[in-house]
Amino acid sequence: MGEDDDYTNDGTVDIHKNPANKKKTGNWRACGFILGNECCERLAYYGMSTNLVNYLGKHLSMGNVAASTTVTNWSGTCYATPLIGAFLADAYLGRYWTIAIFSVIYALGMTFLTLTASIKGLKPWCDKSGCQATSSQRAACFVALYMIALGTGGIKPCVSSFGADQFDETDETERKKKSSFFNWFYLSINIGALIASTVLVWIQMTVGWNWGFGIPAVAMAIAVVFFFFGSKLYRLQKPGGSPLTRIIQVIVASIRKCNVKVPADKSLLYETPDEECNIQGSRKLEHTDKLRFFDKAAVESETDHAKDLPNPWRLCTVTQVEELKSIIRLLPIWASGIVFAAVYSQMSTMFVLQGNTMDQHMGPNFKIPSASLSLFDTVSVIFWAPIYDQVIVKLARRFTGHERGFTQLQRMGIGLGLSIFSMVVAGILEVARLGIVRKNNYYDLEYIPMSIFWQVPQYFIIGCAEVFTFIGQLEFFYDQAPDAMRSLCSALSLTTVALGNYLSTLLVTVVTKVTTRNGHLGWIPDNLNRGHLDYFYWLLAALSIINFFVYLWIAKWYTYKKVTGQTNS
Repeated sequence: MGEDDDYTNDGTVDIHKNPANKKKTGNWRACGFILGNECCERLAYYGMSTNLVNYLGKHLSMGNVAASTTVTNWSGTCYATPLIGAFLADAYLGRYWTIAIFSVIYALGMTFLTLTASIKGLKPWCDKSGCQATSSQRAACFVALYMIALGTGGIKPCVSSFGADQFDETDETERKKKSSFFNWFYLSINIGALIASTVLVWIQMTVGWNWGFGIPAVAMAIAVVFFFFGSKLYRLQKPGGSPLTRIIQVIVASIRKCNVKVPADKSLLYETPDEECNIQGSRKLEHTDKLRFFDKAAVESETDHAKDLPNPWRLCTVTQVEELKSIIRLLPIWASGIVFAAVYSQMSTMFVLQGNTMDQHMGPNFKIPSASLSLFDTVSVIFWAPIYDQVIVKLARRFTGHERGFTQLQRMGIGLGLSIFSMVVAGILEVARLGIVRKNNYYDLEYIPMSIFWQVPQYFIIGCAEVFTFIGQLEFFYDQAPDAMRSLCSALSLTTVALGNYLSTLLVTVVTKVTTRNGHLGWIPDNLNRGHLDYFYWLLAALSIINFFVYLWIAKWYTYKKVTGQTNS
């Protein structure tokens, strides 16, 4: 019995495909390499993306609207491609090999992007009057950017789940550590982002884009090496086969049996007699009462078996049915994150363009690039993440009695509420800025005599909201996902950021089209001093308020997943 206690009970194996030894693999000893990898990878990503709107606008000769929509479209794609990586991880490759393969693609994309900003012929021609980029130079840049988008698709959905896999859910001591892992995981992201938004943005604006993109490329190479160094310490979950096939099987079987009556005694529904689940890498799930139509797929009939084996397109296990129910229950929570992601995306677009018009001086000689203000979002996360983990959870626990202080749904809801205030603060600042423009007739002045540091509160509030919503979302989608669909559900949570970026693009496009009718300049002209960016912020604030109240209704309806033989905490 003592020997059995040395091994995990959640089905994980080591790199050699042997049962994972608790004393030699996983836990924080393995997470150090995963957190280091994530810190370097995020430094590479944010070092390249934080100031991208300025690179596209000035060096590739795009205007404000075109550069902004290009960035949000690309960023959206970065958060949509994880669906590809997640499917491959859950169905065939496993998380370890998916991260490894796509990391190489990512590093190649970063290298090519550096070459497009360094080599004559690939980089735009610039003089004192500005830069002129050819269509082929733009195409080369976009090829590099979308190689990066593909590469990040294999890393984003897998790395947080891979880190959480290092803690055995059946071990109470390790399970408690897992909640802290998500806080420290997000902290490592923002340490990388802090370096990117300060040092790297300054290098891009003062030294050059060749160095500004080259350093992130080196950081990505370090991330790859760091990841492989920890290979012997990792615990790996086996891929469970195609999750989409299992989902479709339940739907098909339910439709085939649409006229079949579900028995009142749910123990009569079909499940494998073995203690272990027949889905590799998964535990059995208990039956839940909602979405009862799909229970029909688990009702046995005489025609369901062929040669003593059940036909999976006619008869599914309770666990397989509950997998589909779990995904359906997640969808409304998932949808409520889209507006939050649209607010978050303003940091790399409208906040930067707003900052471009303000006084960027720190002292008489030093100017801070407007994109570097995102460091205050990062500082906010770095400040609030450990405070939440070490202080807020303990205080909340006294009042709620909940092990984690707040439920995951409560945590996400608090973040959604905070995001409203970030847009209100940004709108108030823009009203004040435009007031100075009108009062002093500064319409054609490049920099308004108003310190860029007035933007700090809007960045800081978004950072605080991230600690509640984004970290809560990471934990929630991992915890509530079926065991063999965790990468897919992590990818699903990331697609809220993709759709948030696409929503931002749609709003900017529609607003620009509507407000520029009859010769008007519109809300977001190239010269923001003659526009009404504040109206755009009010629009996002209004959408956030509506989204918040819809979320409250959805959260009240939600039913948590139940694993057989385990009590929910």
